Amino acid sequence: MTRHLPLAGSEHPAPAGAQCVGACDPAERFTIVLILRRQASAEFHELVDRLTANDPAAQPVSREDYEQRFGASAADIERVRQFASVHGLTVDQTDASARRVVLSGTVQQYNAAFGIDLQRFEHQVGKTTHHFRQPSGPVHLPEDMLEVITAVVGLDSRAKAQPHFRIVPTSLANAPADAPGAPGASIRPPIRAARAVTRSFTPLQLAELYNFPAGDGSGQCIALIEMGGGYDAADLSAYFKELGVSAPRVEDISVDQATNAPTGDPNGPDAEVTLDVEIAGALAPRALIAVYFAPNSEAGFVDAVSAALHDSQRKPSVISISWGAPESAWSQQTLGALNDALQTAVALGVTVCAASGDSGSSDGASDGADHVDFPASSPYALGCGGTHIAASNGRISQETVWSEGENGATGGGVSATFALPDWQKGLRVVRGSGGAGALVRRGVPDVAADADPATGYEVRVAGADTVVGGTSAVAPLWAALIARINAARGTPVGFANAKLYAQPGAFNDVTSGSNGDFSAAPGWDACTGLGTPVGSKVATALGSA
Repeated sequence: MTRHLPLAGSEHPAPAGAQCVGACDPAERFTIVLILRRQASAEFHELVDRLTANDPAAQPVSREDYEQRFGASAADIERVRQFASVHGLTVDQTDASARRVVLSGTVQQYNAAFGIDLQRFEHQVGKTTHHFRQPSGPVHLPEDMLEVITAVVGLDSRAKAQPHFRIVPTSLANAPADAPGAPGASIRPPIRAARAVTRSFTPLQLAELYNFPAGDGSGQCIALIEMGGGYDAADLSAYFKELGVSAPRVEDISVDQATNAPTGDPNGPDAEVTLDVEIAGALAPRALIAVYFAPNSEAGFVDAVSAALHDSQRKPSVISISWGAPESAWSQQTLGALNDALQTAVALGVTVCAASGDSGSSDGASDGADHVDFPASSPYALGCGGTHIAASNGRISQETVWSEGENGATGGGVSATFALPDWQKGLRVVRGSGGAGALVRRGVPDVAADADPATGYEVRVAGADTVVGGTSAVAPLWAALIARINAARGTPVGFANAKLYAQPGAFNDVTSGSNGDFSAAPGWDACTGLGTPVGSKVATALGSA
């Protein structure tokens, strides 16, 4: 008889305060995704190691070459088909390049196939009650399948990723500090409020302040990963017309049946989606803006990133991710699956820009400990932190760490998951208490730009002009910078971290402020990374033509 063993990292601990309310309906039907091992794994990891080390002799592979060399084997896909058939599960889709097999089945069938007990949970967060499905223990697989299947995602339906934006309500924009409704007054501002706007900027003004190289991203594709909400085409049209920028071509890609579905709520995820499109589109108007909409779940996140990476039609050269959650919120297998996808990005020559979070050194966790946001904490992503910027006469006069306490602060710190990458060796981390020590694990973020809503980005959401901040604005700004550089080079930059760390002079060093437990300091720090871009110098560092 075949032994069934637990799949490493497949436990899904429920969040603190969540209540189990009973077993799932045995007849409930949904889809899950099995992620398979890659062919030539040793060769793949050697390639990724060389690319991340900035080996000039190493070259990224094409999507077609990747599938042939590093996709799932036909034999492994067939083994999964047989496993599914034995348990009455339907194979809905196979994708050898992305190493994915999509199965559909019922709760009863999944429980039997994977040795689990799917339960229903309720979780009260503020005034909102969240409902989700989750297995009570680890996934079990036949011993001979453990070598084939690296992750099973989709059994857990909990929405974990959060959009990293902050909005200044219209009533607070340009309001004096003692005005009714302003922070510090008797009427408390909405949850996403920051202090009143002191000076807002269009993306074009920030590109000028950051000395972006000339360009429009022609011939490039910027992929945006979105886990909810949507944009209104009328907002985009009005916004780009007002900026005097030709409207970029924007395409929606549905992942796992999710679509562009704006709610009309300017304080909800629509603000995230619209912000991403407007910033990327304003700064790279000749690039194709490809928006990958997916459900907010572990499976949805993995599938969205995978869809962008393996899109052989649009071929994104840079991906912007403005969603994330503390490393501790993810199951280990999903964190591993997403990190594996980001390694695929390195192999394909795709740069991934990820927001570092808007809740300071805790990343919004309530356990009193420091946390960093994932996927920004992946050593294969360019983690993007945030600043408060002051400018006059078209020049930056001062830039400090974005930190407004409960009203938001740049995420940053030291990973509890990922080892210290070679290109961060020798760095030091400074804590808010004044203590400094050697950086011993992956430090976050890598780079930064304006993120404080008080000095935020002028955008148009749900029919109204508004000012938005957050590190989710920094990721598309950096993605657009990379797209401009890619267009000038004629070939994608690909993995940029090692090259950037080798050229600290390409940045405005931010040395003032803290995000809670970490402080800014000369050189790299766990608040703003290397600093904010001097775009022309960044282009030179990355080998622009």
